[in-house]
Amino acid sequence: MGIVNKLGLEKSVILLAAVVSFVTAFIANISVALPLIARELAMSNIMQNWVATIFLLAIAALSIPLGKLTGKYGLKKSLLIGIIVTIIGCVLSCFSNTSYLLLFSRVIQGIGAAFINVASMALIVSAVPPETRGQALGLNIAGVYIGLSSAPVIGGFVIYYLGWQSIFYIMLIPLIFSLYLCLSLDGEWSMYEGSIDKLGSIVYIIGILLFIYGFTVINTILGVIFLIVGFLLLILFAYIELRLDNPVFEVRLFKNIRFSSSNLASLISYLATFVITYIVTYHFQYIMGLDSQTSGLLLIVTPLMMAIIAPISGRISDKIDPQKLAAIGMGFVTVAILILCFLDESTPLYLIVVAMFLQGIGYGLFSTPNTNAIMSSVPKEETPTASASLAAVRVIGQTLSMGLLTVIFAFVMGNVPIVPEYYPLLIASSKISCIISAVLCVIAVSASLVGLKSDVEYTT
Repeated sequence: MGIVNKLGLEKSVILLAAVVSFVTAFIANISVALPLIARELAMSNIMQNWVATIFLLAIAALSIPLGKLTGKYGLKKSLLIGIIVTIIGCVLSCFSNTSYLLLFSRVIQGIGAAFINVASMALIVSAVPPETRGQALGLNIAGVYIGLSSAPVIGGFVIYYLGWQSIFYIMLIPLIFSLYLCLSLDGEWSMYEGSIDKLGSIVYIIGILLFIYGFTVINTILGVIFLIVGFLLLILFAYIELRLDNPVFEVRLFKNIRFSSSNLASLISYLATFVITYIVTYHFQYIMGLDSQTSGLLLIVTPLMMAIIAPISGRISDKIDPQKLAAIGMGFVTVAILILCFLDESTPLYLIVVAMFLQGIGYGLFSTPNTNAIMSSVPKEETPTASASLAAVRVIGQTLSMGLLTVIFAFVMGNVPIVPEYYPLLIASSKISCIISAVLCVIAVSASLVGLKSDVEYTT
C-alpha cells in the first residue's frame, strides 16, 4: 500500500497503466530478435513472421469480448489476470527450444496482453478526471513507445550477449512490479451488470481468427475460403449485437462519426505502419549486415520520437480538436514511408534514419489525440467498450500489417529462408510493402479529417 499512499490513486493508476503498456509493447516488438530466432530454430521467412503475428492475433481475438467482461467483473481484477498470464507466457518463452513451443508461449503472452490492454486504458478513463485525461492517456501511450523504443536497444544488447531468450527474462522484473502495484490499489472499478453475450463472443472470436489467418494465406484457395467465411461471421456478429439489449460490443457506437472515423484511422494507421519496423530491421541485418546490437540502437529513433511527442500532443489535444492533430501526424508519417519506398542496397543510412525520425514525430502527433478522440466520444459507462475497440483495431491493424508482409513474401519470395541468394527478392518485397503502406497513410489522413464534421464528445 506504501507506493499508492505516496503517489495517490490517480498517479498510481497512471504509473501502473504505463508500466504494463511498456511491457506489452516490449514483448510485441521482438523484430530485432527474429533473425537469430529463425537461425536457431530453423524457421523460414513465413514462420519467423508468425512469431510476431500470433501474439497479435491472440489479442485481436479477445479484445472485443473482454470489453464487457472486464467492465462486469472489475478492471483491477482483469488487469491482475492479464499480468499473471503474461508472466506465465514469458517464462514459457524462456524455455522454448522448438518453434511450436515458442509460438504457443506467444499465444499465452497475447492472451495476457489482451486483458492488460483493455483494462488499463479503461482504468485510466475511470480514475482520471476529464480535464487531464488527454495528458494521462499521453503518458500511457508514452509507456508504449518507451517499450517500443527500448525493445530494440535493450533487446539487441542482451540478445547479442545472452541469446534471444533473455528478452523475456528481463520483462519479468517490470511484470512483478506491476503485480505488486496492482495488488496495492484499493477498491474496484465495474461498469456492467447482467449476463455476458456468449454467442456473440464466440462468433466474433471465430470470425476474426478465420478472417486474419485467411488474409495471411490469401495466396491459397483455403486462405480465400477462410477470409470469406471469417468476413461473413463478422457480419453475423454485428447483426447479433444489434438485436441484443446487452451486447458484448455496442455496435451502435459506430453511429457516432467521431468514434467510427477515429477507429478507422487507427486501424488503417497500424495496418500501414506496424510492418515498417520489420522491413527496416530486415534491411539492417540482412541487406546491410549489421548485428542485433547495432540494429537495435538504430531502431530506437522512431519509437523514441513517439515517446517524446505523445505526451505533448496529449496535452494539446485537451485544448484543441484532437483529430486535427491526428491528421497532421499521419501527414508526417506518409512522407516518411514515401522515402522508404525507394529502399535498396544503395540507400544511405542517414536517409533511412531521416524517414524513421519523421515517422516517429508523425505517429507521436497522431496516436494520443486519436486515442483521446475515441475515449472522449462515448459515455463513461461505455469506456471499457471504447477501450476494447481501441485495443482491437490496433492489434487487428498490426496483425493484418504483418499478414500483408507475409503475403507479399509468399508471392515474391516463396516460403524460403532469408539467405543472400534471396536478398534481391527481399528488397522487392520491402518496396511493395512500403508503397501499399504510403497509400494507406493517405486514407488514414482522410479518415481523421472526416471526424472533424462531428461535434459529439462526452467529457464525464
